[in-house]
Amino acid sequence: MSTENEGNVVPPAPSAPPVPVESPAASPHQAAQGGVTPPPPSAPPHMPGAYGQAGAPGPQDGTGSPADGSWPPPSSYGVGGAGGGSGWGSPYQHQQPAPKPAGRRGGLVAAVLVAALVAGGLGGGIGYTLARNGDTTSTTVSASDTGASQIKRDPSSIAGVAARALPSTVTIEAEGNGGQGGTGTGFVFDVQGHIVTNNHVVAEAVDGGRLTATFPDGKKYDAEVVGHAQGYDVAVIKLKNAPSDLKPLPLGDSDKVAVGDETIAIGAPFGLSNTVTTGIISAKNRPVASSDGSSDSKASYMSALQTDASINPGNSGGPLLDARGAVIGINSAIQSTSSGGFGGSGQSGSIGLGFAIPINQARYVAQQLIKTGKPVYAKIGASVSLEGTTDGAKITDQGAGGSDPVEPGGPADKAGLKPGDVITKLDDRVIDSGPTLIGEIWTHQPGDKVTLTYQRAGKEHTVDLTLGSRIGDNG
Repeated sequence: MSTENEGNVVPPAPSAPPVPVESPAASPHQAAQGGVTPPPPSAPPHMPGAYGQAGAPGPQDGTGSPADGSWPPPSSYGVGGAGGGSGWGSPYQHQQPAPKPAGRRGGLVAAVLVAALVAGGLGGGIGYTLARNGDTTSTTVSASDTGASQIKRDPSSIAGVAARALPSTVTIEAEGNGGQGGTGTGFVFDVQGHIVTNNHVVAEAVDGGRLTATFPDGKKYDAEVVGHAQGYDVAVIKLKNAPSDLKPLPLGDSDKVAVGDETIAIGAPFGLSNTVTTGIISAKNRPVASSDGSSDSKASYMSALQTDASINPGNSGGPLLDARGAVIGINSAIQSTSSGGFGGSGQSGSIGLGFAIPINQARYVAQQLIKTGKPVYAKIGASVSLEGTTDGAKITDQGAGGSDPVEPGGPADKAGLKPGDVITKLDDRVIDSGPTLIGEIWTHQPGDKVTLTYQRAGKEHTVDLTLGSRIGDNG
């Protein structure tokens, strides 16, 4: 099925992938979010909030997807090996190692990771149960207090940052009408009671389900979904009867983050609420396509912050902080190598490859959701191929559902782009594939002016264009 994406045109859904997750994607073409709507990638590696266990069906045809940044159709996830061939990657639980970069950022298309969402199963699974019912029969009796326990920690230390941030984070439990759901994390966005989290954390509760948010002090509040953006994987919920003493977490500037900067992640891995882990920024602008692995799942695209801070199922939606305690990202996905997580839950765990949505992008999306309830995506108005190549994002010969590959009167059309053109750069960012283009377009806002570099008939051209807009995940 084809749909129109934020960035352009939504590519037709890829054919259903063979049972083996490692088999190549049935179809190499999908629409790119940045102007063309790309089809969903194959089941991603284990994401912190992944609910499903099986890979999403592969593409149904070979059309392209919109590159404007809109999400791909439900069946557009190919099955291919991780980052290799024409597929988006093997299922989130059995991801193949990413191929070595081909001389470009992140290995180009090979580096477009199909990551798994990181929301934990409802109830937190075995880990949560063990934590609650741990052995309490043994008691330690200490000697008289000599003053050694009176430790004063530096406010700028990790312990100091955690002490300030934890009270403004919540563990979210989402339950659908059918009883299905999961556990994730969120953080206080404003004093009105708005909580920012991942779309995949609250997806089950969007249509009449139940949401609760529990603070570290044990206080639990019912909540409702204010708005959610599938393509961005960002959602905003609001506490009912919110307390008057909420303290929003300070937001940092993700554009100024540098590789090597310290990071602190807060979440509820495998249901273990209020867990703090640390690491560094391993890479920036990492092209990542993620989904929850379910059969009707649609892909989310991001130009992510990569971190080696331990992130596991249940960390989804939680804040990624810098050393000062400012939020620089929203933990959303992980690359994993195997199935079977803590306590044999069937969910893979961290191998040091975590991905977060940059807060500059998430802030904009959250503000739009609070204001109108719907996301706004930037687009170029062209359908691009999601084929596994490192040459760039190629504008397809046919758009989704037989539509024009270049939207008449759209940004790409006004700039003179034509089917067959291969976009290789957006401003100073190297574009190695359709998914990368989508992620980059979505880091911008409608009305932004960008410079595209593209190849036509072996010659390189450069053109300036103003990004258009698309409102909502389905329009």
